[in-house]
Amino acid sequence: MTLAVPNVRFEPITVPEGPIRLGSPQHLELFCTTLLETFNPYKPAVIDWPKLEPKTQAIITSLPIWDIAVQTENRAGLFVASFGEVVTHPLLKRAIELNAFEERRHRYVLSNLVQAYGIALAPEPVYEKPKDPEWAFVRVGYSECIDSFFAFGLFEAASRTGLFPPELVETFEPVIHEEGRHILFFVNWIAWYRRTMAWWRRPWFELKVLAIWACLIWERIGIASSMEHGMQDSNFTVNGASQLGVELKPAALFDLCLEENDRRLSVYDSRLLRPTFIPSMVRLVRRFFSSNKLT
Repeated sequence: MTLAVPNVRFEPITVPEGPIRLGSPQHLELFCTTLLETFNPYKPAVIDWPKLEPKTQAIITSLPIWDIAVQTENRAGLFVASFGEVVTHPLLKRAIELNAFEERRHRYVLSNLVQAYGIALAPEPVYEKPKDPEWAFVRVGYSECIDSFFAFGLFEAASRTGLFPPELVETFEPVIHEEGRHILFFVNWIAWYRRTMAWWRRPWFELKVLAIWACLIWERIGIASSMEHGMQDSNFTVNGASQLGVELKPAALFDLCLEENDRRLSVYDSRLLRPTFIPSMVRLVRRFFSSNKLT
């Protein structure tokens, strides 16, 4: 099965230099064109997965994340695409369609990875189209803000310690890079969206956001997690260092995640917003841990 590459061509837009007001047409143009212009047209089907050392392959194939990872990307692709169907602004619609395409492409990358390394997956559930596309899109966006922050650090830890050989790091880097683009796009979209929606819609929207955060927190503290029926531990992004076989104390993990988050998002236009909630919470929690180095 193949994915049709979306049309990312558009008329060049010149965003003026200097400060840009959040919620302005120039803000919309900047975060949409940033996503579109940084598109990488790689094809999952032609990725040459490197041969791994037996120990490394054993660790990777034993990670309890593959079912939930594939399911999450499938669900994210459907949710983002559903929201794109109700968006009317041409440029924003094209950017969201590209976002959905990349989410679905991640699913194919992961599917090819598990096939290449002989990882067995549980049967996938049936994915239903969301009744509220806005809710679904916002949930995907905030969920990626959480998961990407920790994934940046874990990916770098596995790379520095040599658990992931350079060939595997290079092969998987486009996926990690895209997650950074997605969260950058999302936080700027939601800032623009809040400032352009009708005043009478704002209270209901903010209640939605609070409810979504409650769902995500509930999910990640493990109350709604189950190891049965193919569902995996959604807390992997927090305690995945030990499961990766990397000796990484909490303080070192937090520092590395903050460092990688800043590094990966610093390459984009400084006038664009960056996710702040998770980094701020981690910096707050970090104060209670003594300094540790990555070992």
